[in-house]
Amino acid sequence: MPVIVYFLALAVFALTTSEFMVAGMMPSLAHALNVSVSEVGYLISYYAGGMVIGGPVLMLALLNVSRKRALLVLIGVYTIGQSVAAAATTYEIMVVGRILCGVAASACFGIALAICAQMVAPGKVARSAAIVISGLMFATVFGVPAATALEQAFGWRFVFWLVAAMTAASGVLLAITLPASRVDQRTSALAELVALKNGRLWAAYGTSALIIGATFAAFSYFSPILLNVSGYDASTIPLLLMLYGAATVVGNFIVGRLADRHTMQVLFWGQVILTAALVAFAILGQLKPVALGALILIGLTGVALNPAMVARVIKSASASPLVNTVHASVINIGLFAGSALGGLGISLDFGMRAPLWVGAGLAVIGVLSVVPLVLKERSGTETVKGVGALQSECV
Repeated sequence: MPVIVYFLALAVFALTTSEFMVAGMMPSLAHALNVSVSEVGYLISYYAGGMVIGGPVLMLALLNVSRKRALLVLIGVYTIGQSVAAAATTYEIMVVGRILCGVAASACFGIALAICAQMVAPGKVARSAAIVISGLMFATVFGVPAATALEQAFGWRFVFWLVAAMTAASGVLLAITLPASRVDQRTSALAELVALKNGRLWAAYGTSALIIGATFAAFSYFSPILLNVSGYDASTIPLLLMLYGAATVVGNFIVGRLADRHTMQVLFWGQVILTAALVAFAILGQLKPVALGALILIGLTGVALNPAMVARVIKSASASPLVNTVHASVINIGLFAGSALGGLGISLDFGMRAPLWVGAGLAVIGVLSVVPLVLKERSGTETVKGVGALQSECV
């Protein structure tokens, strides 16, 4: 695997740490910016909004720029946005910095995955994607907790500047190691948008949104569920969440190994396991061993199915940066839709298990979305085997 793939993972690690680290320093930011804790929470939403809306627009503007130059420009924009947030003296300045970061992050994800697909053999696309995406997993397991600890020791500005420096460092590494590239064929924004008029591509996008929505409907409320339903002590919650994060890392690499050759099978069985884990958690969550097992299974599937989602999207359309950037936007829509629906279930007095049932429902729809393709793939395999057997008989 080219070493550049690991440098791309480092960039993704920095980007994802920046996205979610706000959750661990809400009281400090609220005090420093003179706003409520809920308004600090909106900083994550502003970041995600930049990813969903701004990312594809920025990617269209960079269509006729070489991929190396485009990636370095995006990392530069991200570093500027992170620096603006680090230097912010008012809430409004912080919002501007977060939106800039979100816009650049979405396009960075898209072009990083496009570069991976371009640099490795066709049979290793999912494996390279798994390495890049592992930056996201490691950020949730190590980056965000480390950011919280550093914030408590040195203050929130130190952490923001540190992430900005890490992002800039990854840009320097990529500037040195990434081979120069050129634009093979100039294209227009209209031509790229026409390429998105692909039913199979949007079906793939839909499945990705359902998988992430199902996962985050539950994950967003793991802490209160583990406390109030499973009866775990508050002191064990960080350890359980780290265990979940470790499971996502392991699952990501397993899926990356299998997804190139067995894309649809991995998506089907992964969602079946995810559904079973969510249902078991909802029904028997009061039993600690069941809750723990379900937590691990959700980690091994759920977000960890990302390499298979990427492989399916690329097979459905292409590895173009715009296709991957829109995919990142759709995934973020699924993330926040799942979280919102899970919270709605609780607010409507359906109980603390409601997010688990919401997640299970979305996962079932996700399974159904790939069943026709799995059956079609199996039918095609059986036809090929039949033809091969007939040819052998003739010989």
